[in-house]
Amino acid sequence: MTAARSKLTLGAPRETAPADRTRAWNVSPARAEKLKERARNMRLNPTPAQALLWERIGDKQLGFSFTREVVMGSTIVDFACRPRWVVVETGGTEGPDATLAELSDRKLTEVGVRVLRFSEEQVLEDVETVLTAIREELAKPFEKPNTARAPRRARPQY
Repeated sequence: MTAARSKLTLGAPRETAPADRTRAWNVSPARAEKLKERARNMRLNPTPAQALLWERIGDKQLGFSFTREVVMGSTIVDFACRPRWVVVETGGTEGPDATLAELSDRKLTEVGVRVLRFSEEQVLEDVETVLTAIREELAKPFEKPNTARAPRRARPQY
């Protein structure tokens, strides 16, 4: 007697996963794709402050892994430490960019992300103070936000 084998899959099929994630942030798939392309270009062309900061926080130099130019919702953050829910931003502290930066920071904070924002001048002129502030934020205890996930299905018993 030969029984037909069925494939066991975990979670949603790959084709639907990205659309589901972007829907949670209310970002259309087309917008999400444009953001990913823009983030890729930003990684290739960092500002002097971003390049300097990356030299000092990359490769787990602060004890935690950071990722550059990460798409989070409808924004691109300069550096993200996902395990600690910390985002480090450079620029956007003055002029017309300040309003956009404030909106972005508020949206990220609402979902539980801790945002540190420094001016380009702060990073270039006093990177040690910036690194100290980042270390302090990484060391703070925090409560991981309750992320909405689909309930797990019970495994079939064989």
